[in-house]
Amino acid sequence: MSFKIKNILSLLLLSFCLSFLGIGLNSAFAQVDTAFSPANSGTPEKVKVNNIFIIGNEKTKKSIILRELDFTTDYYYDWETFMEIIQADQKKIYNLRLFTEVEITPLITGEDEVEVVISVKERWYILPSLIFQLADRNFAEWWTNQGRDFSRVNYGLRLSHSNVAGRNEKLRFAGQLGFTKALDIQYSKPYIDKKQKHGLAAQFTFYNNKTLAIKSENNRQVFYTSPEEDVLRKNIAAALRYTYRRSFYNFHFVTLGFNHTWISPLILDENPNYFQHGTNTLRYLYMTYSFRHDRRDNVAYATDGELLVLTATKYGIFFTDELDEVEVNLTANKYFKFNDKFNFNTGLTANWFLSAQQPYTLVRGIGYSPNFIRGYELNVIEGQQLYVHKNSFRWKFFDRDFDISRAVQLEQFSTIPIRLYLSANFDHGFVKDRNEIPSNSRLANKYLIGYGLGLDLVGFYDSVLRFEYSLNNSREGNFFFNFKAPF
Repeated sequence: MSFKIKNILSLLLLSFCLSFLGIGLNSAFAQVDTAFSPANSGTPEKVKVNNIFIIGNEKTKKSIILRELDFTTDYYYDWETFMEIIQADQKKIYNLRLFTEVEITPLITGEDEVEVVISVKERWYILPSLIFQLADRNFAEWWTNQGRDFSRVNYGLRLSHSNVAGRNEKLRFAGQLGFTKALDIQYSKPYIDKKQKHGLAAQFTFYNNKTLAIKSENNRQVFYTSPEEDVLRKNIAAALRYTYRRSFYNFHFVTLGFNHTWISPLILDENPNYFQHGTNTLRYLYMTYSFRHDRRDNVAYATDGELLVLTATKYGIFFTDELDEVEVNLTANKYFKFNDKFNFNTGLTANWFLSAQQPYTLVRGIGYSPNFIRGYELNVIEGQQLYVHKNSFRWKFFDRDFDISRAVQLEQFSTIPIRLYLSANFDHGFVKDRNEIPSNSRLANKYLIGYGLGLDLVGFYDSVLRFEYSLNNSREGNFFFNFKAPF
């Protein structure tokens, strides 16, 4: 068997294993700690950058990397300020999610002159991966509430290119069977202008279901399947997004989209309020504006920095007979890094609908991603307003890189970094349900608390596995298993 065939088989086997765990290969390696030391023992008070050299970017265009730099040539910087800029720029380049390793090194060549070397190690950009994912809200929902039913699994093939033409364009294609049959095509181009401030993205999605969540009772989802196992819902959606990035950390997004949902009349027999206008189709245009301020050190598993996202969506633009609604979302997270071992993270999420009732396809609440309170993963608490405040104190007690180059002869997958964190967690929140549905009154319109301990594993391509034992103020406790950072 040739070397090339061995590599492809190794990649596909690795892709299947990660897909089974719900981990995408396009997540990212953990960031490598870098020491910023000058070429000699003495450091000047001020320095001028003569040249910037980039090595290791075989595919990525130099302009994409230079866009992230907060320093330039032929300008004098205070040395300490310059070192702070370099460290921040290294994090920005890494968060492009194009490289497994990033290192910026200043080389002193004169009394007040430096040459800057940016060394990167590129990821594997073209990734065929197998889809093998649970269709339910989380692992606990599938394991406990749905009885580990393997018919509730999605499977298929995903093909992604994370760096088309070397300009950080993303192209995704996914064909999916199983619980939800779906087709998804996405393309994004971060910059369409020479100054690299404006970008565009487009997406087309189609999916259908034979089993459908039609309502909630006793703070649990209620699913329905027709006796003949007919298709109960078909959905077609398309969207175009414009991006404006004026500064390094601030992004503005404007999205214009169209959604068409058809449901079987059987669904309206089971829940007449699934839609609100008396027919079994829902069509609407929507427009979303979102502001994003992101200064996290690692977008996959942050330990330092902050994240602020404010979003407003108008459902129903011109024709509002079927839907006329406004939704506002707020996310505000702060990450405090005390040292390399300890960090504390706190995050507030809020969501508001202006109307008292929404079509069930727009229903939000605690239990639906990304809003949850640890200890209540088995529940959904639906309503028109929600507030969630999550907190984690973490201790990193293991940090090691494992060399597997003998087994996998691909440079992009030759090292597996493993980080283990012990976390103490405390979450609390509230869902306001204006309809005050009696069957969901146990948790809706109530103050909710969840707390416990967890073990977080951050590994291959920044993949995250969380093992947690959590209690809640309903005196319920359980083990929970998740695939993403909590916030």
